[in-house]
Amino acid sequence: MTKKMKILTVDDDFINLKLLHSILNKNSLVGEICEAKNGLEAINLLQEVGDIDLILLDIKMPIMDGIEFLDTIQSIPELHKIPVIVLTTDETRKTEAFNNGAFDFLVKPIREAQLSLKIEKIAQLL
Repeated sequence: MTKKMKILTVDDDFINLKLLHSILNKNSLVGEICEAKNGLEAINLLQEVGDIDLILLDIKMPIMDGIEFLDTIQSIPELHKIPVIVLTTDETRKTEAFNNGAFDFLVKPIREAQLSLKIEKIAQLL
């Protein structure tokens, strides 16, 4: 049996966080879910917690947006290897997300089946 994944969800929208939480709770590969409301909070959390397997990241957020977050973790050796799936309504930011180190990209509204497939793909790499 593989270890269950620890996932960090980063979104400033409470409803989106709750939706992600309910989707992830149904996934047998997911063990623990951490939440952050912006990129800065996420970086602080990553440095405290340390053993996150996957990050689900919104792009449009206050304080530090998703692109700034991606850019920042690229320069932190212990964080830049964590796969990040960008979740956004803005498909025009896709190239920018990948250029800044995103592992994958999903357009909101998030569909459970799509997200589950991506989580499975990452679980196989761990």
